[in-house]
Amino acid sequence: MAIEHSFAPYVRALGKGKRGSRSLSQDEARDAMGMILQQQVEPEQLGAFLMLLRLKEETPAELAGFVEAVRHFHNYSAAQVSGIEVDIDWSSYAGKKRHLPWFLLSALTLAGQGVKVFMHGAKGHTHGRIYSEDVLQQLGLPVANNWHQVETQLRNGNFSFMSLQHLSPPLNHIISLRAIFGLRSPVHTLTRLLNPLAAKHTIDGVFHPAYGPLHQQTAMLLKHPRSLTIRGDGGEAEVRPDNECELQWVDAQTSSSQIWQRQLPKRDTQEQQLDPQRLQLLWRDEQQDAYGEAAVISTLASCLVLLGKAKEQPDATQLATNWWQSRNRRLM
Repeated sequence: MAIEHSFAPYVRALGKGKRGSRSLSQDEARDAMGMILQQQVEPEQLGAFLMLLRLKEETPAELAGFVEAVRHFHNYSAAQVSGIEVDIDWSSYAGKKRHLPWFLLSALTLAGQGVKVFMHGAKGHTHGRIYSEDVLQQLGLPVANNWHQVETQLRNGNFSFMSLQHLSPPLNHIISLRAIFGLRSPVHTLTRLLNPLAAKHTIDGVFHPAYGPLHQQTAMLLKHPRSLTIRGDGGEAEVRPDNECELQWVDAQTSSSQIWQRQLPKRDTQEQQLDPQRLQLLWRDEQQDAYGEAAVISTLASCLVLLGKAKEQPDATQLATNWWQSRNRRLM
């Protein structure tokens, strides 16, 4: 009789029918992801595991266990010990398809005011979208391949971006499987919650309403001090200025939700030209863009509340406007 593979109980727990299946505990999820990262599972097991989770939908305990396994596997604490400190961990994994990633200008405005921002993301997993890494490179802005480069870029300019390809090659491979599965996997969610440098403030974006509370509950299990999840444009952490936008907070193990009011009088329905140079032109004041500027200021305002520099949307918007107007236009 064949000996059962050690990963099989986790697949069985998720897939044993309507009455017999169950979610994994946080400890089980941590062990399962650890085995995946150490390549101790068969390809068939990995596919079944990911798609069963997708069908069931992951729980906060499962996501927290996955994140803990990734942090341990890559020993992210070693990067923290080496002296890399950041104020905001900003995840960017969705990509944009209707509007440009205006939130990049919000992050750069923060950096110009001395706020250290570490951004991480993946690219190419969904057809028809543009991704932060590609846009930053086209604009000649920092993209890091290792922690030494991250440290240097943060020291010199308070901003650094690292691709998931370098942050966690195994997770990057799993994300790339979307083209094979035809569906996203839990990795698309857990990467947003990695916070590898243990920043005190984290910001991420979701598209589907149900994922906001899921992120909140997972952040509390992971003991993130203060986090913000934005149901943003395209699933990125970008406040929609032409519509009401839901913001979900975690502060010292307490969760809350807010609706921020639109800053533009009507919905933007025009076909957008996704040319990254428009970001540069707006930054330099060489071209006006009402939607882009409103998105930058609105997203920046949410970050100022996250950082505790303002309490409510009106005050935060005013401070964000002041910071935006005083930006270094020679940066790009």
